[in-house]
Amino acid sequence: MPFVPDAAEQREFTLRALVLGLVMCVILGAANAYLGLRAGMTIAATYPAAVIGMAVLRLFRNSTILEENFARTVGSIGESVAAGAIFTIPAFVILSLWKFDAAHLWQEYLVSSALMILGGLLGIMFVTILRRVMVEDPSLQFPESVAASEIHKAGQKGSEAALQLFRAMGVGALVRIVSSAGFGLFRDQNEFTLPVGRLRESFVRLGLTDESAKITAGGVTTFSAPDVTPAYLGVGYIIGPELGALNFAGGLLAWGLFVPLLVFFLGPGLIDQYLAASGGNEEAAWGAMVVALWKYIVRPIAVGGMLVGATFTLYKMRKNLIGGFKRGVADVKKSATAQAATKRTERDLSLKVVGLGILAIFVLMIALYSYFTGAIGTAVTAAVVMIVTGFFFAAVSGNLVGLIGSSNNPLSGLTLATTIIAALTMVIIGATGAQGVVAVLGVAAVGCVSAAVAGEMLQDLKVGHILGGTPWKMQIGDIFGVVVAGLVMFFPLYMMHNSDLAQFGASGGFGGRTYSAPQAGLMAALSQGIVGGEMAWPLVFVGIAMGISLILIRVRSPMLFSVGMYLPLGTTFAIFCGGVIRGVVDKIRDHRGYNAAQKARVENAGVLAASGLIAGEALVGLLIAGVVYARASHAFWTWRDLFQSRALESLVPWMSIVAAAVLVWYLIAVPLRKAGDADEPAPPTAVM
Repeated sequence: MPFVPDAAEQREFTLRALVLGLVMCVILGAANAYLGLRAGMTIAATYPAAVIGMAVLRLFRNSTILEENFARTVGSIGESVAAGAIFTIPAFVILSLWKFDAAHLWQEYLVSSALMILGGLLGIMFVTILRRVMVEDPSLQFPESVAASEIHKAGQKGSEAALQLFRAMGVGALVRIVSSAGFGLFRDQNEFTLPVGRLRESFVRLGLTDESAKITAGGVTTFSAPDVTPAYLGVGYIIGPELGALNFAGGLLAWGLFVPLLVFFLGPGLIDQYLAASGGNEEAAWGAMVVALWKYIVRPIAVGGMLVGATFTLYKMRKNLIGGFKRGVADVKKSATAQAATKRTERDLSLKVVGLGILAIFVLMIALYSYFTGAIGTAVTAAVVMIVTGFFFAAVSGNLVGLIGSSNNPLSGLTLATTIIAALTMVIIGATGAQGVVAVLGVAAVGCVSAAVAGEMLQDLKVGHILGGTPWKMQIGDIFGVVVAGLVMFFPLYMMHNSDLAQFGASGGFGGRTYSAPQAGLMAALSQGIVGGEMAWPLVFVGIAMGISLILIRVRSPMLFSVGMYLPLGTTFAIFCGGVIRGVVDKIRDHRGYNAAQKARVENAGVLAASGLIAGEALVGLLIAGVVYARASHAFWTWRDLFQSRALESLVPWMSIVAAAVLVWYLIAVPLRKAGDADEPAPPTAVM
């Protein structure tokens, strides 16, 4: 029985709810794009969208719970479009297939928007076919949907939760603004010299040299302190100490073992060319060489590890995958024979409309892939592969969300499988070179967005099923959300890439130190390696062997470990610090003997605080990226230079310590203060 009875007629699809949802869709989507490119992971937007939507709509006297549900549905879909976009769109730039410059701006904007919109609409069409049976399946618990519905039911506390979220966003934004003004938080790299002399005896015993010969080895490497930022600490807090430590372990292996060994053996032979390139600046030469060795040798090893990790994730979920495919086929049969629903809570978009929509998307994809490849046969093949894999992975994604929630949905693994299938298909039909690579990435982009939107939308439809929402209205709302997000999402990506290039030159942009984009790097390497024949296979095989060894020793997530190798050490170090903070909060909570209700309040408050810090930094980071990009042609924002005066240089380390201490205190104190009394009822638990 839904919370709002079927016979009840409440305000639901309203202009104010739609506008609010679209605003949240763009903002939360852009924030997740920023986070995903930097940290290699995103956070679910359902909970923040529910809190913000309730807080705003409660300002109107005649607002309803179904109206709040509609706004949350539209607001959360942008995160899934962003997740699909950051996994694939930057791959075009990493492979230099797209320029992302002013001369190609509108051309690349139209193509990327088409990929995102077509993928999103395809996911909506597929979920509309599958919705009725899947949301009523008792074997699918939909943990995040249940939590979101309970948050709506407990709406009287929505304003308090919103205040917590907005306060955390303010803290994250303030720290990011101060940091951008010149007060970097623990971002200086400390160089140390490798102990060459200690290895001399070992070389002699191995017969590599005699007592009088000189050993041509040695050099320096860099070790980064944590990039203490609100976003990284927030991510670490949400994923917890175990996964944070696993991510950091990958970074330690890369920068504490692989890079020093490479510098030790290869450094003396490479340093001369880097000295020439740096104009004789020895410090800059060594630094550039270290980064190059990590980027071109260690990262391909990490790609091999991510490949094994994603494959292993799919293998562990093989029963769910097979079940999802079988259930999807059965659902289509049931939906095709079902009578038209008469109840308001069971009315979907017409199957005739859905069928025409899928046909139109198929035709448009053929046209788009023809633009990519210049061959109609290749385009038709790519479109067919996209439709088949798109439906399969939409069904799988929906079932996985029903079992474990959208936060744990292995989207990168599904996209990886789509990429490999598309790449092998292109090789079979003889589409090689740049055109084949572009076609593969085009299929992967549409498939990734489709799977992401399908999972998120089915989660939202389950919330509506519990609350008594009208499915077709939510589906129309998500169509608006997908179109708007697809039209807007290109610009945050464009600004982030170009502002980073403006600041750091060749080492900036997608695939650089700031916006590492690990999933996009994986997709780029696979498509280029399989179709273009340019993958560093020996290094990838080393990573594959490493990934297999991680599985054999029962590492919880080989994928997360390998992503840690791919990211800069300062990033994984900071995420680990956030996980440690979560561990401290959990220890204090357990030591105080809180009951289940108090523990739930601490958990909810901690997730809200961490989510707010992430969103606050992300939004300010996007604003700064836009200003930096505009400043390349318009001289303004000169106040930033005032903060970098020499008089303040000596204060920067102390201010950095103070800022980091404030963030640590905030993530510990705020959750524990919200524990409340032991006799208060338990709140709904937010699963992020």
